[in-house]
Amino acid sequence: MVEIGTVKLVEIEQEMKSAYLDYAMSVITARALPDVRDGLKPVQRRILYAMGEMGLRYNTAYKKCARIVGDVLGRYHPHGDQAVYDTLVRMAQDFTMRYPLIDGQGNFGSIDDDPAAAMRYTEARLSEIAEEMLLDIDRNTVDFKENFDGTMQEPTVLPAKVPNLLLNGTAGIAVGMATNIPPHNLNEVIDATHYLIDRWDKIDDVDVEDLMRFISGPDFPTAGIILGSDGIKEAYATGKGRIVVRGKLHTEEAGGGRARIVITELPYQVNKSALIERIADLVRDRRIEDIGDLRDESDRQGMSIVIELKRGADAKPVINQLLKYTPLQSGFTVNMLALVEGEPRVLSLKKMLQLYVQHRQIVITRRTQYDLEKAKARAHILEGLKIALDYLDEVIKTIRQSPDAETAKERLMKRFKLDDIQAQAILDMQLRRLAALERKKIEDELAEVRKAIKYLEDLLKHPKKILGVIQEELADLKKRFGDTRRTHISEGGEETTEFKEEDLVQEQAVLISVTQRGYISRVPLTSVRRTATGSKSVQTREEDAVQYLFPANSRDTLLFFTNCGKVYPLRAHQVPDVERQPRGLPLNNFLSFEANERVTSAVAVPDFSAAEFLTMATAGGRIKRTPLAEFDGIRASGVAALNLNEGDELGWARLTHGDGELMFATEQGQALRFKEEDVPVQGRVAGGVYGIKLNEGDKVASMVRWMPCSRMAFCSSLRQKGLASEHP
Repeated sequence: MVEIGTVKLVEIEQEMKSAYLDYAMSVITARALPDVRDGLKPVQRRILYAMGEMGLRYNTAYKKCARIVGDVLGRYHPHGDQAVYDTLVRMAQDFTMRYPLIDGQGNFGSIDDDPAAAMRYTEARLSEIAEEMLLDIDRNTVDFKENFDGTMQEPTVLPAKVPNLLLNGTAGIAVGMATNIPPHNLNEVIDATHYLIDRWDKIDDVDVEDLMRFISGPDFPTAGIILGSDGIKEAYATGKGRIVVRGKLHTEEAGGGRARIVITELPYQVNKSALIERIADLVRDRRIEDIGDLRDESDRQGMSIVIELKRGADAKPVINQLLKYTPLQSGFTVNMLALVEGEPRVLSLKKMLQLYVQHRQIVITRRTQYDLEKAKARAHILEGLKIALDYLDEVIKTIRQSPDAETAKERLMKRFKLDDIQAQAILDMQLRRLAALERKKIEDELAEVRKAIKYLEDLLKHPKKILGVIQEELADLKKRFGDTRRTHISEGGEETTEFKEEDLVQEQAVLISVTQRGYISRVPLTSVRRTATGSKSVQTREEDAVQYLFPANSRDTLLFFTNCGKVYPLRAHQVPDVERQPRGLPLNNFLSFEANERVTSAVAVPDFSAAEFLTMATAGGRIKRTPLAEFDGIRASGVAALNLNEGDELGWARLTHGDGELMFATEQGQALRFKEEDVPVQGRVAGGVYGIKLNEGDKVASMVRWMPCSRMAFCSSLRQKGLASEHP
């Protein structure tokens, strides 16, 4: 200690280095980085603990946030009140936390970056899942330390039954390092933890691919779409990586030849009002010229940013410009840095889960030891009471003959070989406990306590059983708090920076029509239902009539089969809408037909696993089944679907499942019905086999299919809902 008035010479370089190092370590360990065990920074931990001490449970009344902040400041956190309140607000925001730890009442801000109301206006209490973070803290499960002024005790870590670090993630900037851990889905994290515990003895054999069978990727509270899984895998394996997140949007018809883009989800931590302002700036600077109007129609039901396009404008280039120039598509840099035994470490997904399980092992072991000590102490007292009841008359006589309580205690201890605690318990026993029913309760309680002691001692002897307890508690959390994933993970990689046209299509039940002159159009099925009174839904030219009319979904792939045995693909959303083209457009505008080639059949395919086979028949009576998967991804210029004999034509194509029946009908009135399974399965270019023997001059007029009653009823219900179609 330097006396007042003396001067001590120090090296300025060494002093600055030492002071800066102390400051840096303080920021790293006591402010910016979370503990890997409970996933909380010190201020978050202090807020939750203080609220628990105040009795602010999820099912109790709310308390003013100013009261909570005051308690936290005065007891545990000697810093500014605004820093504490900002942290409390963040833990209450459902667009920031995947599973909010605070249940707030009042204005706690918005995704538009609106500030929360002042702490004197808002109220809060713990959320139900936050109580699981504090559970058993009063059972010697964690260590405590002195607070800043040494007058109180605060926990160094919470028991954290919930794997909070992965569930809610965290972000923080320390000195020379930063952390950025994304939030995840509770069901997925718990399933992965179960898998890890099952292989605890061979944990080194578990790799990131094994865990990604359960945790497919981050699950942001604002949903959105993650592009590809390469960045996720790198982050989980090394602790560092980059994930590209895109907002969710679709296009709609606005009428009058206009279209609109509707944004319903945003990337995590993207400010909605800032995004809208950025889009407006791009329009004002003429960097995007096809936007006619921009408005925010978000409400309590969800987000809706509507971008109206100018008449005739194509949505695809506008979308790609939005992705390029706005945060509608942005990167999330993962850096899974957390404190492990007070030291900052970058952690892989497996290591993070492993450290959480180890923490829970310690918590449950300490809790078991605490419960065992309590149970033994209670059993000890109950054994003394039982002795007193067994020798009740003699105990009463001893007490009555004693001049004072202290003498009575000594005589009881000597006569019945009791210790001080047991003798005192007998003296404190109420007279009502001498009743027969109360005596039976003591005996039953003693039996239950002995049973509990046996269980607790067995649990401490077998660490594997403690792992089983962890699994049981996690299963309970999953049952109570589990929910579905919000963020979708796209199969495309990060290089998929542009939208595919089909990504912009809103799912919609439509009716596809093809006329005899080859004009094609689509109309929403809802419009057809509205015109069921008799007005025309599909307009045609004079001397033209509808040849094919079948329902589909706007995201379906349409397969058009021609008389020449070829098949051409067309996406349903590419078919012109009757609102823009009332009479449709020639099919030749979309498909490259050869001379004298015409459409003879068409099917709508939701996906190429919707049916097992595509069954085709010709006018000459030949039939063939081909796996539907062989028609997936065929080129737009068309491919051969059937090898035809000279003079024959492909007439019919049907989606089949292999368990129905087929029937031919000929122009001369002949018919033949047979099982589908009798038709051999052949490749795409095969010619098929004869399905019916025709008389001279006769031709097949129609081929239809029957299905089992159960499948027929199922498909009928789907057709009523506009989800399936009876193909022509």
